[in-house]
Order: sequence, then C-alpha cells, then structure tokens
Amino acid sequence: MTRTWEISTVTDAARVRIATARVAAACGVPPLERTRLTAALGTRLRRCLAEGGAWRLVLTTARATLRVEVARSPAGDEPPWLITAPCPGPAGPAADPLAADAPVLSEALLGADEDAAVLLDRLAGQEELVAFHREELHQTNQGVLALHAELDAAGRAQREAFAAERAARREAEAARRRLTFLADASAALTASLDHEEIVRRLPELLVPEYARTVDVWLLDAEGDRGPSVPRPAAAVLAARTGRPQYAAARPGGLPGVNDQPPSALLPDRPLLCVPLPARGAPLGVLTLTPPGERWDPDDAVMLLELTRRAGGALENARRFEHNQDIAETLQRALLTELPSLPGLRLTARYLPATYGLNIGGDWYDAFRQPDGSLITVIGDVTGHGLHAAVMMSQLRTALRAYAVDGGTPGELLTRLHTFLHHLQPDLYATAVIARFQPGEPVLTWAAAGHPPPVLRGPDGRVRTLDAKPGAMLGIPLHQEISDHTVPLEPGSTLALYTDGLVERRAQGIDPGIERLSAALGAFRADELDADLDGSAERILEPMLSDSERDDDVCLLLCHLDGRFDGRYVSRADGGPHGRDVRLGGRPGDRRLDGRLDGHLPAGS
Repeated sequence: MTRTWEISTVTDAARVRIATARVAAACGVPPLERTRLTAALGTRLRRCLAEGGAWRLVLTTARATLRVEVARSPAGDEPPWLITAPCPGPAGPAADPLAADAPVLSEALLGADEDAAVLLDRLAGQEELVAFHREELHQTNQGVLALHAELDAAGRAQREAFAAERAARREAEAARRRLTFLADASAALTASLDHEEIVRRLPELLVPEYARTVDVWLLDAEGDRGPSVPRPAAAVLAARTGRPQYAAARPGGLPGVNDQPPSALLPDRPLLCVPLPARGAPLGVLTLTPPGERWDPDDAVMLLELTRRAGGALENARRFEHNQDIAETLQRALLTELPSLPGLRLTARYLPATYGLNIGGDWYDAFRQPDGSLITVIGDVTGHGLHAAVMMSQLRTALRAYAVDGGTPGELLTRLHTFLHHLQPDLYATAVIARFQPGEPVLTWAAAGHPPPVLRGPDGRVRTLDAKPGAMLGIPLHQEISDHTVPLEPGSTLALYTDGLVERRAQGIDPGIERLSAALGAFRADELDADLDGSAERILEPMLSDSERDDDVCLLLCHLDGRFDGRYVSRADGGPHGRDVRLGGRPGDRRLDGRLDGHLPAGS
C-alpha cells in the first residue's frame, strides 16, 4: 500500500502525522517504535514548515516494513528524508488525513497518550532496575573499591534521566496548557454572533499571559474601518499579503512568520502582526506585543491558530448580522397596521425569539368586515424561521380573503383549517379570532388549539375564556369550530396572546395564564383608558422576567373605552390607520443578543 499527501500548512502536517500514526497502529508497529516514528516525523514536518514551500509525504507498507519519505514538492536536488519501522502485521485500511475531524483528532490524541504511557512504563522499569543495582553496588562498595567508579557513573546517569524526565514533563504541561487555552478561547469566541463582542473578547483572552498589548484592526470592503490612525508597516503588509509578519530588531525565528525591520511606531517592542483570515480578503489584522522579551515559538504557533479561529468567528458573526438585518426587514414587512373604531383602542407587541434569525410564525391582525364588524386575530404557526413566517403570511392573507364574505369567528377558523390542511398537510397552526360588532355589547370569539383569551371587566375582575376550543388548524381531521359569546361592557379589556408569553418548560402554561390574569387585573380602569400602550409594556415586563425567550411572544390588547356607550361604529371611510404597533424597545435599537427591538410608528 502506498499513500501520498501534499503538505503546505501546519494543519496539513498535523493531519498527516495523525494518518501515519493510524497506519502504523493498523500495521501492528509496536508502541515504542510507533512513538519514535511519529516523533521523528513530527520534528521533520516542523522543520519543513519552517523552511516554507510545499512538501510531499509518501507512506509505503511492503515486506513487513513501514517506510515514510518526506521531500519537496515538486522534487528538488536534495535527497528525501527517510525513516522506516518494522511492520509485523498486514496493512490496515488507508487513513485519510482530510477526515481528521474532532472525533478523529480526539482519538489520535488519546492514542498518542497511550504510546506515551508505554514509554513511561518502560522508563519506570528501567529506573527500578537502576535503583536495584545501585543499592546492590552500595552494599558491596565497602569491599569492592574497583566498582566505585561504575556506581558513581550509574548515579550520574540516573540524575540525567530524572532531569530529562522533568524537562519532558514541563514541556508536556506547557503543551497541555496551550491546547486547553486554545480550546477555551475558541469556545469563548464562537459563543457570540456579535462581531463587536468578539473584538472585545480578544484582548481579554490574550492579555497578560500571551501578549502585553493587543490591537484589532478591522477592514471593510474598501480597506480601513473607523477613524484613520497610523498602522505599523508590518500590519499593513500582513493585511495586503495575508501572511503573518514579525517586526523586531532581530529575526524571531517563528514558524510560518516573515521577519521585518522594527516598527517606527514602536521601535523598542517586537510586533507580531497576524491577518484575520476569511474566505476572501483578510477581515483585519491582529497586532500583538510579547509579554516578555519575545515569544516562544510554540506560543507563536498557538497564537496563529487562535487568530485563524477568531477570523472564522468574525466572519460567521458578520454573516449572521447580515442575515439578521434581512430577517428584521422581513418581519417588519409582515407586521400589520392596527385599525381603530371610535371607543375601541388596540395595541400590540411582537418580540421575536432571541435565537436564530429573529423571525417566526407568531402573528396578529385586526381588520374590518363589510358589515362594520372588527375582527381581531392572533395565531402561531408551528416551527420557526423563514418557512414559518411565509406560512403565517399566507394564513393572514387567506383569513382576510375569507372575511370579505362575512362569517363568524368559528366559520373563519373552520375555513382556515381546511385551507391549511390542503396547502401544507404537515404544517399546523393555532389561532383565536374575536369579533367586535357595532351596536352589540357582545364579544364573539372562537379558538383552535390556542391559549384561551383573557377578558378583564370594568370592575377589574378577570376571566379566562376557556370554553371548548377547536383542535389545531391543519390536522388531518374534519372539524366545525364553534363560536362563543360573552357580554362586553364599556371599560372591558380583551388580551389575546401566544404561548411564548405564558408557557415555561418547567411549569407548563396554566401558571403563566394565571400570572397574565393577575397582571391585567392589577390595573385601574382609568389607567387602561389613559395609556393602553404603557399598560402593554407593564404587562410584558413581569411576564418575561423569567423567560429564556426561546419562542416568539405576541400580545394584542383590545380595550373598550369606559366612557363609551358601547354603540361603536366603523369609520365612514373604512380605511385603517396604524395605532400602537410596536416591536418593543427603544426607537432604532437592536440589542446585542440578537433580539429585534425598535418602534414601528403608527402608519409606517
């Protein structure tokens, strides 16, 4: 079996080393010989990377011998570097270094620890043997002076072995510390999808252990970003070439880094300027000064890898923020403008989930029927994301179309159920429709699998309208959804909402409905008359204080003016106008956790 791999980066070298170790293990190479083989190969690969250029590794298993050759690609005049190992077993399956994902890397690390354990066991055995002979020589030293020199030599050899072991342990501990830091730092950088947060975290992670100062220079499509400030020539060169640069009075000898003269801006401090890589041009440059006189080469390699991962995190964050802006624009476009009737005021709140693209299937709507009735509806399409939002928009459009022909809330929900079942058999939705009819102090409503409406009377008493609802819309079941009526007095307030407002994983939905009822009943009648918009905010704040915001939240309040005689009629022009429609938060805000905030002004 013969395998050939091209090597040009540290990652290529690491993967090839892993593949060689796996092939050696599959061929039955003893752990001691396998460790010698991989250690020697790793040393050679590091030298190759330090020299630069492309290299080729050829691995051959034949005649009970594992043969590894490393040479320049294409081949030059210098002979290839060669190492062999006995191969007592048949060749195992070929190892593909490109498959070195996280599980394979973890397995390789554990396999290397097993080989190291074999070496340590053998070393322990040798140490015990030396100790035994030393004790024996000590006991006979009184009578055999000729053996004194040999005993002294054995003691020196033992001390040297102990010193070598301590040095190896220190090096292993340093390597473990670097790997642990790299893993923890990578997790911290990739945990955020806000590029400003990632930029802020980089200095916090590196100072003071691995750098004295850290400067993050971000670029945009045209070049520099932000106010123009002087930049070291090495940083500019790193941004142009995409290669790390080291600026100091003496060469740094750092693997994979080009040496440059000292910076005129900081002539007394070495600078390591590493580009933040992306799929296209670099996103920026990370400029560091060492915590001491200079960097250890292994620390520098770790910093290069961390910068590579930071570049990936920044690129992901920028892509997410771009998609988030698109989602916010789409969500704003899907929000409806609320109409009003004399004596009846509406206000709504929509808060998207804090995860994903901030767009989902929760929706609300309010519109007039031809007979002057006002239809208010709130619903929830199963799922989240763009598909749920599109289906929500189709349901809202279908409902408005059906309502043109009249019909009660129950009849409208029944038609929506049939529409959704034929349109998307594998998609379901819940909804509540309430109708306010001119000249009739009666509220007509119907529900389909949705949390029940909550009605507050003018005396502050709150009741849950939990008459038997219909099943979810779209399920493979024929159903006729019934209407329900309840007296409606001036000063009454109807709250329609989605389950994201009241449901908690550990408690269910009933305690949340009770909390909503208590919050609605705590208002004075004049407060709802004077400031329905502020009342909605005062309801949301305590209701969401314990929420993880993993689902959309929608709230629609319908308040009948307490000073009104109940004979409200539709506007003569029949045209809706926006009132109290908001996404929540302050005008123009977009919070760092990905939540969409900001007002949508009336009539926007």
